[in-house]
Amino acid sequence: MFTKLDTVERRFEEIEAALSQDGLDSRELTRLSKERAMIEDVVTAFRSYKVLLKARDEAKLMLNDSDPELRSLAKEELDETTEKLEKAERELTVLMLPKDPNDQRNVMLEIRAGTGGEEAALFAGDLLRMYTRYASKMGWRTEILSSTMAERGGVKEVVVMVEGERVYSRMKFESGVHRVQRVPETEAQGRIHTSACTVAILPEADEVEVNIRPQDLDITVCRSSGAGGQHVNTSDSAVRMVHIPTGIVVECQDERSQLKNKERALKIMKARILEKAQAEQDAAISATRKSLVGSGDRSERIRTYNFPQGRMTDHRINYTVYNLPEVINGDLDDVLDKLGTHHQAELLKEQLEKSI
Repeated sequence: MFTKLDTVERRFEEIEAALSQDGLDSRELTRLSKERAMIEDVVTAFRSYKVLLKARDEAKLMLNDSDPELRSLAKEELDETTEKLEKAERELTVLMLPKDPNDQRNVMLEIRAGTGGEEAALFAGDLLRMYTRYASKMGWRTEILSSTMAERGGVKEVVVMVEGERVYSRMKFESGVHRVQRVPETEAQGRIHTSACTVAILPEADEVEVNIRPQDLDITVCRSSGAGGQHVNTSDSAVRMVHIPTGIVVECQDERSQLKNKERALKIMKARILEKAQAEQDAAISATRKSLVGSGDRSERIRTYNFPQGRMTDHRINYTVYNLPEVINGDLDDVLDKLGTHHQAELLKEQLEKSI
């Protein structure tokens, strides 16, 4: 591991030197800055570890001093430094686990109402509020790029741009089917219904990664539909965009401006094409191996929100909490921490199995 750490530190120094040079084009600057960000935490931790190693060696030398008081101080210093070194080594082991190249990215959050009719749409609205409140708590910026509202105030489908520090790293395990069990407002006899919504977390695509040729797009415009203000239905501002090679379809009608709707549709399109390409690449690398906390497949049931019992259960890690109101209000740190810790533990286990 320490040979690898030396290599990572040298690469960090090379990047620092390259970034200090004049004449870098924007593409190279972006690439180097992202690479630097990916290894900065590792290098910082490794340098702190080396400082501790030096302090430990100095404390060992002082154990041979003729002064009893100095030897006593050296023993205390050695014990304290050894404990810190063990902790630092564990942290380095975790930091050296394989990195997800998307961890630093912003995300497109997609929520779609599934089985359950109006109740599913209402639950989709609850999930939208849950995630936007969590984003606000994290200091992230959210912007609704596309939405289709339901008649009773819920959401049929919504796409939200979430921008901030390490958004994908935090949100990437949220993709899948979210199930709700509760008594709908429309249920006169108080029976519990089960409904579901689909959540997808798509990393935002860079311009250099997804290059869409104009001839590969079939774009049609029409008048916006659905509830809205006085300007909604007065011009052909809604946009329907089809990527011919993949068949991916995106529709945007939230803005009055046709140009803005096209820009938003293209941004969503790039994220979906990137997701498709990465899914195909993952399948080619391993046809059988799933993600360590679930495949991320939109059809996989990952979580149940049971309102009568006030509990939330994440089925991938068999984790249940009984503070559902707080969770729905955006208190997601606990379950996201548990998912991240489980993911790291499984990666460590996999690394150990490979080394045997």
